[in-house]
Amino acid sequence: CAVKAAQVLSEITKNEEMKKPCIEADLVLTLIPLLESTDQEMLLHAGRAIGRICYDNRDLQEELVKVGVITSLVRILTDYAESEPLIHVDLLALCNLADLDTAKEALSKTKVAEQLVKQLRRAENHERLEIVFEALQALAENDALKVQLVEAGVQDVLSEILLRLQGSSQAEDTCIVKAASDLIVSLLLGECWYLHHIQTHAATETGATAIANFTKKSNCKVGHSLTLQRQKATVYGNCVRMVQLGVIHQLLDLLEKHVESGDVSVQHAALSALRNLAIPVVNKVQMLEEGVAERIQALLRSEMPPVQFKLLGTLRMLADGQADAAEILGQDPMLLNRLVQWCNANDHTGVRREANRLLASILRHNRSQEVVKAIQEAQGVKHLVSMTTSEHTAMQNEALNALAVASEIDLETLEESFKESQLVQCLHKLLQDDNTSPEVKYNSMGLLCSLLNSGDLRQEIEEDKIKETLEQLCSHSNANVVKEAVTTLQVLRGET
Repeated sequence: CAVKAAQVLSEITKNEEMKKPCIEADLVLTLIPLLESTDQEMLLHAGRAIGRICYDNRDLQEELVKVGVITSLVRILTDYAESEPLIHVDLLALCNLADLDTAKEALSKTKVAEQLVKQLRRAENHERLEIVFEALQALAENDALKVQLVEAGVQDVLSEILLRLQGSSQAEDTCIVKAASDLIVSLLLGECWYLHHIQTHAATETGATAIANFTKKSNCKVGHSLTLQRQKATVYGNCVRMVQLGVIHQLLDLLEKHVESGDVSVQHAALSALRNLAIPVVNKVQMLEEGVAERIQALLRSEMPPVQFKLLGTLRMLADGQADAAEILGQDPMLLNRLVQWCNANDHTGVRREANRLLASILRHNRSQEVVKAIQEAQGVKHLVSMTTSEHTAMQNEALNALAVASEIDLETLEESFKESQLVQCLHKLLQDDNTSPEVKYNSMGLLCSLLNSGDLRQEIEEDKIKETLEQLCSHSNANVVKEAVTTLQVLRGET
């Protein structure tokens, strides 16, 4: 009679008022052993009853995880993959439990990722796809499970789904495309940025800290370099593979479709995915060749700060280290005018910061006199001078390097703007301030050396008595600062 009893309980627990009596009667603990049955009907009714009793009851859900229900659910998912009703109940149970950290930890020790990717591949209707996506999204919040999902090939299945639904205007298809895009963002966000950070700053304290945090985040012991390399290869390979499969165009189509409708969440998700896909250098080149920079500029007219912020970050990632991209972006009047407008966005700090950083990135990576003139005409120079006094050291250095590059390219064009924005005085304050980081002092002196090539700016430097400050820096505790101070004094005195 056990199967019939389980069926009765699954029906009774549809009633909200019956949940409490079932809990008081310890029916949950009585039902759990039934999940080890080989009778599919038993598994179906017991699973439904347990799910309904424990729905929205965190304490009971934690108890389920503690007594090992996760192992049973994954076993059912593996052994009865063809049973539609049973898998439906099993997936619902996983979705309900997957928000718990304890459940994620337990799931990371199973092959749930492999089984969910199989279910995603064989899902034939929207309802099933939505349930699987919900479970996958919850699992993708856990770093160990995220790696397992990638190793199970989830990126290939997502690419196939996006290709299949490309161009569809049905609301149900749009929901699935959005869910796939959100999952791509979850898979790419975090690890790619850590790896990019490590790649850029590996020889610095910041890079060492990033490596330490990454190994800790990925549950690796410090010193397991092979594991770290494997994860790095997995994540980067994932990014490259997605671009090769043409995911970029699906994301761009999705983005353009929602420009007019103003669906911020879709635009935000697509731009997040594009930004992270643009981290590997090989992807930057391909994305630029395929016109990504031009296509996403349609969003320049957006008045939504979250979209503006992501757009700026995506363009900056594309321009990073790419002179051709910097020259294309730096000669676009519409983009430059919008950038300068956003540099004044006092109500939205994030947008203002990203606009300044993109402007600096364009100047820093370009080698064209035309770009320098275009930014000068758009009145962007004053914002870069202001950026040198930012509270963020990274932004100060980006601005100083950008202005130094621009000065080497065409100092004559910039001379008047530098005088109006009091660049010389800003640099002097940075050199005098004891709180200024050694790297900022170093880059400030590098820029000063470039400014000394202008007669008018040299006069300002001499009148501001920067020479005395430089002499004091010759006894600075940082060897690089001392060396640059000596060099700058020599240039100032005309000795080199």
